[in-house]
Amino acid sequence: MLKTRALTAAVLLALFGSALFFLPEPGWIAFCAALLAIAVWEWGALAALTPTPRSVYTACLVLLFVSPLGLRAMDPGNLYAPVWIYYASGIFWILIVPLWMWRKRGLGQAVLLAAGIPMLVPACAALVDLRSGHPMLLLAVLGTAWISDSAAYFVGRRFGKRKLAPSISPGKTWEGVAGALAAVGIYALAWAGLGAAAPAWILPVLLGLAVLGMIGDLFESLIKRQAGVKDSGTLLPGHGGILDRIDAPVAMLPLAVLAFMR
Repeated sequence: MLKTRALTAAVLLALFGSALFFLPEPGWIAFCAALLAIAVWEWGALAALTPTPRSVYTACLVLLFVSPLGLRAMDPGNLYAPVWIYYASGIFWILIVPLWMWRKRGLGQAVLLAAGIPMLVPACAALVDLRSGHPMLLLAVLGTAWISDSAAYFVGRRFGKRKLAPSISPGKTWEGVAGALAAVGIYALAWAGLGAAAPAWILPVLLGLAVLGMIGDLFESLIKRQAGVKDSGTLLPGHGGILDRIDAPVAMLPLAVLAFMR
């Protein structure tokens, strides 16, 4: 299993890196649209949609994602998506999702389908906007999620005792959270050491993004538990589905646009 996970991760990294650095902007937008289509298809399955409604739902959200192309063509200097979309996504992740998880009530199909819009579409738009700033900016933001997730796993596995949310994700611990925030704090100081940003600014920004990533991870775990499945899909051997790999970034990316691109 470990070998399969490592091989899949290597292929994904090579594919994503090649697209990130070598595709022209239209190609990158098409890549993000394909990523969105897969994620929405998996989300539709978690919402118990049958294949035909899932196809319609997926097509509608992809069309919603590509609709800013007309505005972008008229004024290439603008953000790909209107800025209010990122603020709406921020409200969704900072206020609505924590409330849902705190209440611990099942979400109906209509609510889940509506939630897929602020959850997935702004995140893919943010992939376009952060990459337009510089590919390394997007990679550095994603690095926050990867470092946080890895540190939480290893610290939690070694020292974890107090459960973070046992009814949602029994494996996550408060010690893992502390390890993740410590690792991201070191990462933020490394940014500052390279002259990329002032410590008083970048430290709270990256720590806040890391917390959002944890919320995204927990929210997907909650929905999978409600759906009675371990993974969101089977596309990625050893990893599950696309949503299982992007659950933290989808929560982080829209707020990263507001932090770095405004």
